[in-house]
Amino acid sequence: MVFWVELSETMGDVPENLKYTNEHEWIRIEGEEIIFGITDYAQDALTEVVWVELPEVGVSANAMESIASVESVKSVSEIYAPISGKVIQINDELEDSPEMINEDPYGEGWICRMKISDKNEIEKLLSHVEYSSLIGR
Repeated sequence: MVFWVELSETMGDVPENLKYTNEHEWIRIEGEEIIFGITDYAQDALTEVVWVELPEVGVSANAMESIASVESVKSVSEIYAPISGKVIQINDELEDSPEMINEDPYGEGWICRMKISDKNEIEKLLSHVEYSSLIGR
């Protein structure tokens, strides 16, 4: 049972400790900052990710504004800022290893870290239950 819990937190479809957008981004809140990426559902729909365009550190974005993109063997998809904030760190390892998004979307495959501008926007995000319902799980 412990193995299943550890596995579901890192590789499961919809981890309980995260918040989600309708556009399939996840966020992990860490004080006044968030880390975000795309969900397991999104990476699965994209299939093999072959390239990632990351935002620049220092860029500010409004909630649901396009901030990055991922290209797969199937398509190119925009990644949206889940909340308003300023990019303070990017996962530059994705430039050489974009497949990390497929392999570990909730861990090593994160996109960037942002400083939160408006904490109230977090309340508009989906819980794991709401997101599971959105994707039919």
